[in-house]
Amino acid sequence: MRDGFRVFDADTHFAPSVESLVPYFDRDLRAREAELAQFTRTRKYGRAGQVLTETEKRHYYSFPKDKGEGWGGREPRRLGEAGPREGEERGFQTFMGERQPTVGAEDHDIPARIREMDEEGVDTQLLVTTPMGGHQDPAVELGLLQAHHRLVDDVCSAYPGRLTAMISFNARLSVEDNVSEIKTWGQKPWAVALKAELPLDYPLDHPDLLPIWAAAEEAGLCIAHHSFAAGYPGYRDLWDNPFIGRTASHPWAAMRAIASFMGAGLMDRFPQLHFAILESGFGWLPFWMKRMEDQVVYMGYVAEHLQHTMTEYMTDGRFFAAIVLHEGPDMVRMVNELMGDHVLMFSSDYPHAESRFPGSVDLAVGWDVLSREQKQKIFWDNAARCFNLS
Repeated sequence: MRDGFRVFDADTHFAPSVESLVPYFDRDLRAREAELAQFTRTRKYGRAGQVLTETEKRHYYSFPKDKGEGWGGREPRRLGEAGPREGEERGFQTFMGERQPTVGAEDHDIPARIREMDEEGVDTQLLVTTPMGGHQDPAVELGLLQAHHRLVDDVCSAYPGRLTAMISFNARLSVEDNVSEIKTWGQKPWAVALKAELPLDYPLDHPDLLPIWAAAEEAGLCIAHHSFAAGYPGYRDLWDNPFIGRTASHPWAAMRAIASFMGAGLMDRFPQLHFAILESGFGWLPFWMKRMEDQVVYMGYVAEHLQHTMTEYMTDGRFFAAIVLHEGPDMVRMVNELMGDHVLMFSSDYPHAESRFPGSVDLAVGWDVLSREQKQKIFWDNAARCFNLS
Protein backbone atom coordinates (compact mmCIF):
# COMPACT_ATOMS: atom_id res chain seq x y z
CA MET A 1 0.00 0.00 0.00
CA ARG A 2 1.17 3.51 -0.75
CA ASP A 3 -0.35 6.82 0.39
CA GLY A 4 -3.51 4.95 1.40
CA PHE A 5 -3.91 3.25 -1.99
CA ARG A 6 -4.10 -0.49 -2.33
CA VAL A 7 -1.94 -1.30 -5.38
CA PHE A 8 -2.23 -4.05 -7.99
CA ASP A 9 0.64 -4.16 -10.49
CA ALA A 10 -0.85 -5.58 -13.70
CA ASP A 11 2.40 -6.16 -15.62
CA THR A 12 5.36 -7.82 -13.95
CA HIS A 13 7.48 -10.63 -15.34
CA PHE A 14 8.39 -14.16 -14.35
CA ALA A 15 10.62 -16.12 -16.73
CA PRO A 16 11.97 -19.30 -15.12
CA SER A 17 15.38 -20.63 -15.98
CA VAL A 18 16.22 -24.22 -16.84
CA GLU A 19 17.52 -24.61 -13.29
CA SER A 20 14.15 -23.59 -11.86
CA LEU A 21 12.10 -25.61 -14.33
CA VAL A 22 13.84 -28.99 -14.35
CA PRO A 23 12.67 -30.03 -10.84
CA TYR A 24 9.10 -29.81 -12.19
CA PHE A 25 9.67 -32.10 -15.18
CA ASP A 26 7.51 -35.22 -15.26
CA ARG A 27 9.10 -38.65 -15.68
CA ASP A 28 8.91 -38.61 -19.50
CA LEU A 29 10.51 -35.20 -19.83
CA ARG A 30 13.18 -35.98 -17.25
CA ALA A 31 14.17 -38.96 -19.39
CA ARG A 32 14.90 -36.51 -22.23
CA GLU A 33 16.81 -33.97 -20.12
CA ALA A 34 20.18 -34.94 -21.64
CA GLU A 35 18.71 -34.59 -25.13
CA LEU A 36 17.40 -31.12 -24.28
CA ALA A 37 20.81 -30.04 -22.96
CA GLN A 38 22.02 -29.34 -26.50
CA PHE A 39 19.56 -26.45 -26.67
CA THR A 40 20.76 -24.82 -23.43
CA ARG A 41 22.04 -21.25 -23.66
CA THR A 42 23.50 -18.99 -20.97
CA ARG A 43 21.83 -15.79 -19.80
CA LYS A 44 24.54 -13.12 -19.73
CA TYR A 45 22.36 -10.29 -18.45
CA GLY A 46 19.70 -9.85 -15.83
CA ARG A 47 16.32 -8.65 -17.00
CA ALA A 48 17.15 -5.07 -16.04
CA GLY A 49 20.51 -5.21 -17.79
CA GLN A 50 22.65 -6.41 -14.88
CA VAL A 51 25.91 -8.00 -16.04
CA LEU A 52 25.78 -11.39 -14.34
CA THR A 53 28.66 -12.94 -12.48
CA GLU A 54 29.53 -16.59 -13.09
CA THR A 55 27.60 -17.63 -9.99
CA GLU A 56 24.57 -15.57 -11.03
CA LYS A 57 24.33 -16.88 -14.59
CA ARG A 58 21.47 -19.26 -15.33
CA HIS A 59 20.25 -20.92 -18.51
CA TYR A 60 17.35 -21.16 -20.93
CA TYR A 61 16.35 -23.38 -23.84
CA SER A 62 16.67 -21.96 -27.35
CA PHE A 63 15.12 -24.26 -29.92
CA PRO A 64 15.71 -23.89 -33.69
CA LYS A 65 13.21 -21.64 -35.44
CA ASP A 66 12.86 -19.65 -38.61
CA LYS A 67 15.46 -16.90 -38.84
CA GLY A 68 14.03 -13.43 -38.62
CA GLU A 69 11.16 -14.35 -36.33
CA GLY A 70 11.17 -11.14 -34.33
CA TRP A 71 13.44 -8.13 -34.66
CA GLY A 72 15.14 -8.77 -31.31
CA GLY A 73 17.61 -11.34 -32.67
CA ARG A 74 18.59 -9.65 -35.93
CA GLU A 75 21.73 -7.57 -36.50
CA PRO A 76 20.77 -4.00 -35.56
CA ARG A 77 20.90 -1.15 -38.04
CA ARG A 78 21.17 2.42 -36.77
CA LEU A 79 18.84 4.90 -38.42
CA GLY A 80 20.53 6.90 -41.15
CA GLU A 81 23.07 4.17 -41.92
CA ALA A 82 22.91 1.83 -44.93
CA GLY A 83 23.19 -1.39 -42.95
CA PRO A 84 24.32 -2.93 -39.69
CA ARG A 85 27.82 -1.99 -38.55
CA GLU A 86 30.29 -4.82 -38.96
CA GLY A 87 30.44 -6.99 -35.88
CA GLU A 88 27.95 -4.91 -33.91
CA GLU A 89 25.65 -6.77 -31.58
CA ARG A 90 22.47 -5.39 -30.13
CA GLY A 91 23.12 -3.88 -26.71
CA PHE A 92 20.85 -4.07 -23.71
CA GLN A 93 18.24 -1.39 -23.14
CA THR A 94 18.87 1.52 -20.77
CA PHE A 95 17.53 0.91 -17.27
CA MET A 96 14.91 3.60 -16.63
CA GLY A 97 14.65 3.47 -12.84
CA GLU A 98 16.83 4.55 -9.95
CA ARG A 99 18.14 1.13 -8.85
CA GLN A 100 18.15 -2.20 -10.62
CA PRO A 101 15.99 -4.92 -9.02
CA THR A 102 17.59 -7.93 -7.40
CA VAL A 103 19.14 -10.40 -9.84
CA GLY A 104 16.97 -13.50 -9.82
CA ALA A 105 13.74 -11.77 -8.80
CA GLU A 106 12.26 -12.75 -12.16
CA ASP A 107 13.21 -16.38 -11.72
CA HIS A 108 14.18 -17.99 -8.42
CA ASP A 109 14.64 -15.33 -5.73
CA ILE A 110 10.98 -14.84 -4.89
CA PRO A 111 11.62 -13.60 -1.32
CA ALA A 112 13.61 -10.72 -2.83
CA ARG A 113 10.70 -10.05 -5.16
CA ILE A 114 8.30 -9.79 -2.23
CA ARG A 115 10.67 -7.45 -0.36
CA GLU A 116 10.86 -5.20 -3.41
CA MET A 117 7.08 -5.22 -3.74
CA ASP A 118 6.93 -3.98 -0.15
CA GLU A 119 9.53 -1.32 -0.91
CA GLU A 120 7.51 0.02 -3.84
CA GLY A 121 4.18 -0.24 -2.03
CA VAL A 122 2.69 -2.98 -4.23
CA ASP A 123 0.15 -5.25 -2.57
CA THR A 124 -0.34 -7.74 -5.43
CA GLN A 125 1.44 -8.47 -8.69
CA LEU A 126 0.27 -10.16 -11.86
CA LEU A 127 3.10 -12.33 -13.16
CA VAL A 128 3.31 -12.31 -16.95
CA THR A 129 4.76 -15.79 -17.19
CA THR A 130 6.98 -16.88 -20.07
CA PRO A 131 7.00 -20.62 -20.75
CA MET A 132 9.90 -22.08 -22.69
CA GLY A 133 8.76 -23.48 -26.00
CA GLY A 134 9.40 -23.91 -29.68
CA HIS A 135 10.48 -27.56 -29.72
CA GLN A 136 9.29 -29.48 -32.76
CA ASP A 137 8.06 -32.44 -30.70
CA PRO A 138 4.58 -31.77 -29.24
CA ALA A 139 5.36 -34.12 -26.34
CA VAL A 140 8.26 -31.89 -25.30
CA GLU A 141 6.16 -28.76 -25.79
CA LEU A 142 3.41 -30.15 -23.58
CA GLY A 143 5.87 -31.36 -20.95
CA LEU A 144 7.52 -27.95 -20.75
CA LEU A 145 4.16 -26.19 -20.46
CA GLN A 146 2.98 -28.54 -17.71
CA ALA A 147 6.26 -28.15 -15.80
CA HIS A 148 5.94 -24.38 -16.14
CA HIS A 149 2.45 -24.37 -14.64
CA ARG A 150 3.55 -26.61 -11.75
CA LEU A 151 6.37 -24.19 -10.99
CA VAL A 152 4.07 -21.15 -11.18
CA ASP A 153 1.63 -22.89 -8.85
CA ASP A 154 4.35 -23.41 -6.23
CA VAL A 155 5.65 -19.84 -6.54
CA CYS A 156 2.26 -18.16 -6.26
CA SER A 157 0.81 -20.53 -3.67
CA ALA A 158 3.69 -19.69 -1.34
CA TYR A 159 2.52 -16.05 -1.31
CA PRO A 160 -1.31 -16.08 -1.42
CA GLY A 161 -2.78 -12.67 -2.06
CA ARG A 162 0.59 -11.27 -3.14
CA LEU A 163 1.24 -13.08 -6.43
CA THR A 164 -1.23 -13.86 -9.19
CA ALA A 165 -0.32 -15.21 -12.61
CA MET A 166 -1.37 -16.28 -16.08
CA ILE A 167 -2.07 -19.68 -17.49
CA SER A 168 -0.57 -20.03 -20.96
CA PHE A 169 -2.02 -21.98 -23.84
CA ASN A 170 0.14 -23.11 -26.74
CA ALA A 171 -1.58 -23.22 -30.12
CA ARG A 172 1.04 -25.68 -31.38
CA LEU A 173 -0.55 -28.24 -29.05
CA SER A 174 -3.93 -29.91 -29.34
CA VAL A 175 -6.99 -28.04 -28.15
CA GLU A 176 -7.70 -30.93 -25.76
CA ASP A 177 -4.31 -30.61 -24.08
CA ASN A 178 -4.72 -26.86 -23.69
CA VAL A 179 -8.22 -27.15 -22.27
CA SER A 180 -6.93 -29.78 -19.83
CA GLU A 181 -4.28 -27.34 -18.57
CA ILE A 182 -6.90 -24.61 -18.13
CA LYS A 183 -9.15 -26.96 -16.17
CA THR A 184 -6.22 -28.17 -14.05
CA TRP A 185 -5.13 -24.71 -12.97
CA GLY A 186 -8.05 -22.39 -13.70
CA GLN A 187 -9.63 -22.60 -10.24
CA LYS A 188 -6.39 -21.91 -8.38
CA PRO A 189 -6.59 -18.60 -6.49
CA TRP A 190 -3.53 -17.28 -8.34
CA ALA A 191 -4.87 -18.00 -11.84
CA VAL A 192 -6.52 -14.81 -13.08
CA ALA A 193 -5.69 -14.62 -16.81
CA LEU A 194 -5.01 -16.67 -19.92
CA LYS A 195 -2.23 -15.79 -22.38
CA ALA A 196 -1.83 -17.15 -25.90
CA GLU A 197 1.42 -18.60 -27.21
CA LEU A 198 0.70 -18.47 -30.95
CA PRO A 199 2.87 -19.61 -33.87
CA LEU A 200 3.79 -16.87 -36.29
CA ASP A 201 0.83 -15.89 -38.50
CA TYR A 202 -1.68 -17.92 -36.45
CA PRO A 203 -4.72 -15.63 -35.92
CA LEU A 204 -6.07 -15.02 -32.45
CA ASP A 205 -9.61 -15.36 -33.80
CA HIS A 206 -9.07 -18.81 -35.35
CA PRO A 207 -12.22 -20.92 -34.83
CA ASP A 208 -10.18 -23.86 -33.55
CA LEU A 209 -9.59 -21.83 -30.38
CA LEU A 210 -13.28 -21.57 -29.45
CA PRO A 211 -13.09 -24.39 -26.85
CA ILE A 212 -10.19 -22.56 -25.21
CA TRP A 213 -12.18 -19.34 -24.87
CA ALA A 214 -15.08 -21.37 -23.48
CA ALA A 215 -12.81 -22.97 -20.88
CA ALA A 216 -11.42 -19.55 -19.94
CA GLU A 217 -14.91 -18.12 -19.51
CA GLU A 218 -15.94 -21.07 -17.34
CA ALA A 219 -12.85 -20.59 -15.16
CA GLY A 220 -13.36 -16.81 -14.89
CA LEU A 221 -10.04 -16.02 -16.58
CA CYS A 222 -9.37 -12.74 -18.37
CA ILE A 223 -7.85 -13.05 -21.86
CA ALA A 224 -4.63 -11.03 -21.63
CA HIS A 225 -2.49 -9.89 -24.56
CA HIS A 226 1.19 -9.10 -24.02
CA SER A 227 3.54 -8.62 -26.97
CA PHE A 228 7.02 -10.13 -27.15
CA ALA A 229 9.97 -9.66 -29.50
CA ALA A 230 9.45 -13.02 -31.22
CA GLY A 231 6.58 -13.03 -33.66
CA TYR A 232 5.63 -9.37 -33.51
CA PRO A 233 3.31 -8.38 -36.34
CA GLY A 234 5.16 -6.25 -38.81
CA TYR A 235 8.56 -7.68 -37.88
CA ARG A 236 9.36 -8.05 -41.60
CA ASP A 237 8.88 -4.32 -42.11
CA LEU A 238 10.97 -2.72 -39.37
CA TRP A 239 14.14 -2.21 -41.45
CA ASP A 240 16.29 -4.03 -38.86
CA ASN A 241 16.07 -1.09 -36.47
CA PRO A 242 15.49 -1.77 -32.74
CA PHE A 243 14.20 1.78 -32.13
CA ILE A 244 11.42 1.37 -34.70
CA GLY A 245 10.83 -2.20 -33.59
CA ARG A 246 10.34 -1.48 -29.90
CA THR A 247 8.43 1.76 -30.49
CA ALA A 248 5.94 0.49 -33.06
CA SER A 249 5.51 -3.21 -32.55
CA HIS A 250 4.06 -3.35 -29.02
CA PRO A 251 1.14 -1.01 -29.84
CA TRP A 252 0.56 -2.57 -33.26
CA ALA A 253 0.46 -6.07 -31.79
CA ALA A 254 -2.16 -4.94 -29.27
CA MET A 255 -4.14 -3.14 -31.97
CA ARG A 256 -4.22 -6.32 -34.01
CA ALA A 257 -5.26 -8.41 -31.00
CA ILE A 258 -8.14 -6.07 -30.13
CA ALA A 259 -9.39 -5.88 -33.71
CA SER A 260 -9.13 -9.64 -34.15
CA PHE A 261 -10.87 -10.64 -30.93
CA MET A 262 -13.66 -8.08 -31.03
CA GLY A 263 -14.19 -8.08 -34.78
CA ALA A 264 -14.63 -11.86 -34.67
CA GLY A 265 -17.61 -11.47 -32.34
CA LEU A 266 -15.91 -13.33 -29.50
CA MET A 267 -17.16 -10.83 -26.93
CA ASP A 268 -20.70 -11.73 -28.07
CA ARG A 269 -20.15 -15.47 -28.07
CA PHE A 270 -18.54 -15.37 -24.62
CA PRO A 271 -20.28 -12.52 -22.79
CA GLN A 272 -18.55 -13.12 -19.46
CA LEU A 273 -15.03 -12.89 -20.87
CA HIS A 274 -12.81 -9.92 -20.09
CA PHE A 275 -10.04 -8.83 -22.46
CA ALA A 276 -6.92 -6.89 -21.44
CA ILE A 277 -3.79 -5.56 -23.11
CA LEU A 278 -0.52 -5.15 -21.20
CA GLU A 279 2.68 -3.17 -21.85
CA SER A 280 1.44 -1.86 -25.18
CA GLY A 281 0.73 1.79 -24.43
CA PHE A 282 -2.75 3.22 -24.00
CA GLY A 283 -2.95 6.73 -25.43
CA TRP A 284 -3.82 5.26 -28.84
CA LEU A 285 -6.92 3.45 -27.54
CA PRO A 286 -9.51 6.16 -28.37
CA PHE A 287 -8.05 6.56 -31.86
CA TRP A 288 -8.15 2.79 -32.51
CA MET A 289 -11.66 2.49 -31.10
CA LYS A 290 -12.98 5.19 -33.45
CA ARG A 291 -11.05 3.90 -36.43
CA MET A 292 -12.38 0.36 -35.96
CA GLU A 293 -15.88 1.77 -35.57
CA ASP A 294 -15.72 3.25 -39.06
CA GLN A 295 -13.85 0.38 -40.70
CA VAL A 296 -16.43 -2.19 -39.58
CA VAL A 297 -18.89 -0.41 -41.87
CA TYR A 298 -16.54 0.85 -44.56
CA MET A 299 -14.38 -2.23 -45.04
CA GLY A 300 -16.29 -5.10 -43.43
CA TYR A 301 -14.77 -8.59 -43.31
CA VAL A 302 -15.68 -8.95 -39.66
CA ALA A 303 -18.04 -11.48 -38.12
CA GLU A 304 -21.61 -11.20 -39.32
CA HIS A 305 -24.25 -9.84 -36.95
CA LEU A 306 -21.99 -8.23 -34.37
CA GLN A 307 -24.24 -7.35 -31.46
CA HIS A 308 -22.37 -4.20 -30.41
CA THR A 309 -20.23 -1.44 -31.85
CA MET A 310 -16.47 -1.36 -31.34
CA THR A 311 -16.95 1.55 -28.94
CA GLU A 312 -19.38 -0.50 -26.88
CA TYR A 313 -17.04 -3.50 -26.75
CA MET A 314 -14.21 -1.27 -25.50
CA THR A 315 -16.21 0.73 -22.96
CA ASP A 316 -18.84 -1.66 -21.59
CA GLY A 317 -16.69 -2.79 -18.66
CA ARG A 318 -15.10 -5.89 -20.19
CA PHE A 319 -12.05 -4.29 -21.81
CA PHE A 320 -9.02 -3.14 -19.81
CA ALA A 321 -5.54 -1.79 -20.51
CA ALA A 322 -2.44 -1.52 -18.36
CA ILE A 323 -0.79 1.87 -18.38
CA VAL A 324 2.84 2.49 -19.25
CA LEU A 325 4.28 5.11 -16.95
CA HIS A 326 6.05 7.20 -19.58
CA GLU A 327 2.76 8.25 -21.20
CA GLY A 328 1.92 10.14 -18.04
CA PRO A 329 -1.12 11.65 -16.33
CA ASP A 330 -2.39 13.82 -19.20
CA MET A 331 -2.74 10.75 -21.39
CA VAL A 332 -4.58 8.97 -18.56
CA ARG A 333 -6.95 11.90 -18.24
CA MET A 334 -7.64 11.90 -21.99
CA VAL A 335 -8.45 8.18 -22.07
CA ASN A 336 -10.65 8.53 -18.97
CA GLU A 337 -12.58 11.34 -20.63
CA LEU A 338 -13.07 9.51 -23.94
CA MET A 339 -13.55 5.93 -22.71
CA GLY A 340 -14.42 6.19 -19.01
CA ASP A 341 -12.26 5.82 -15.92
CA HIS A 342 -12.97 2.09 -15.58
CA VAL A 343 -10.48 0.94 -18.28
CA LEU A 344 -6.91 1.69 -17.17
CA MET A 345 -4.81 -0.26 -14.63
CA PHE A 346 -1.48 0.49 -12.99
CA SER A 347 1.56 -1.47 -14.16
CA SER A 348 5.33 -1.13 -13.79
CA ASP A 349 7.04 -3.78 -16.00
CA TYR A 350 9.05 -4.92 -12.96
CA PRO A 351 11.76 -6.24 -12.94
CA HIS A 352 12.58 -5.24 -16.53
CA ALA A 353 14.69 -2.28 -17.57
CA GLU A 354 11.63 -0.22 -18.54
CA SER A 355 10.36 -0.16 -14.95
CA ARG A 356 11.01 2.90 -12.78
CA PHE A 357 11.99 0.76 -9.80
CA PRO A 358 11.83 1.52 -6.94
CA GLY A 359 9.73 4.60 -7.69
CA SER A 360 7.02 3.28 -10.03
CA VAL A 361 4.11 3.58 -7.60
CA ASP A 362 5.32 6.92 -6.22
CA LEU A 363 5.47 8.30 -9.75
CA ALA A 364 1.78 7.54 -10.34
CA VAL A 365 0.76 8.66 -6.86
CA GLY A 366 2.17 12.08 -7.79
CA TRP A 367 -0.12 12.52 -10.81
CA ASP A 368 -2.05 15.43 -9.29
CA VAL A 369 -4.22 16.07 -12.35
CA LEU A 370 -6.14 12.91 -11.37
CA SER A 371 -8.58 12.77 -8.51
CA ARG A 372 -8.04 10.41 -5.60
CA GLU A 373 -11.02 8.36 -6.79
CA GLN A 374 -9.51 8.04 -10.27
CA LYS A 375 -6.18 6.96 -8.82
CA GLN A 376 -7.86 4.30 -6.68
CA LYS A 377 -9.53 2.89 -9.78
CA ILE A 378 -6.20 2.75 -11.61
CA PHE A 379 -4.28 1.31 -8.67
CA TRP A 380 -6.75 -1.39 -7.65
CA ASP A 381 -10.44 -1.24 -8.53
CA ASN A 382 -10.17 -1.70 -12.30
CA ALA A 383 -7.75 -4.61 -11.97
CA ALA A 384 -10.01 -6.22 -9.38
CA ARG A 385 -12.85 -6.20 -11.92
CA CYS A 386 -10.64 -7.19 -14.85
CA PHE A 387 -9.18 -10.24 -13.11
CA ASN A 388 -12.20 -11.14 -10.98
CA LEU A 389 -10.28 -10.69 -7.74
CA SER A 390 -12.13 -11.61 -4.57
